[in-house]
Amino acid sequence: MSELGTSSASRGWYRRFVEHLDPGERLGELLFGLIMVLTFTLGAGIELGGDPDATRELLIAALGCNTAWGIIDAALYLIGRLSERSRTRRLVRSIQSAASPEHALALVDREVANRFPGFATTASRAALTREVLARVGELKLPSGRVDASDLWAGLAVFSLVFFTALPAVVPFLVVRDAHVALRASNAVLIGLLFFVGWRWAAFTGANRWLTGLFMTLLGVALVALAIALGG
Repeated sequence: MSELGTSSASRGWYRRFVEHLDPGERLGELLFGLIMVLTFTLGAGIELGGDPDATRELLIAALGCNTAWGIIDAALYLIGRLSERSRTRRLVRSIQSAASPEHALALVDREVANRFPGFATTASRAALTREVLARVGELKLPSGRVDASDLWAGLAVFSLVFFTALPAVVPFLVVRDAHVALRASNAVLIGLLFFVGWRWAAFTGANRWLTGLFMTLLGVALVALAIALGG
């Protein structure tokens, strides 16, 4: 019984951690992290020819790169959230201080049309616009500061990018031959690309096998492009 409670608590902690990002954002960060580390490991197979010492150094560099890019990506994500929040503040302020009810209604209608294009008839959108306008008039302006939810979201972004590099290390812990371990590492990462595509299809409702294959080919193509350009 206690094990069940512990397991539920663990799942609850994980859910609270990742819920700060929507599924598309989580999958996008995983894809980004996999492409970053694959750029290193596939390039290693071309450049190093299985040299154990050089391969080990390159894997350390790959972990360092994903760490750095995880921090950068988290910072950019926070900037994006603050930017969107500032845009919302400006919009709410503009609606609340509009010169006339008609002007305020036009501002709300434009926002509703941009957010939900083609999802409502003219009559239903007009009703929704009036409802939103009534609510906006009572709203307090959202804070422009970073809050705990933002920090958790930034940590989630960093973690997803960083932890995608760890599967690349596992083959080197269980396989002594550096050349074989490097090929196994590449295979694991390419398999994870397929898994990301599979999960993405579950989120979007697309065909899982086709989306998994497409994501794998897209990831490998982007990695090849990065290697060719010296990335």
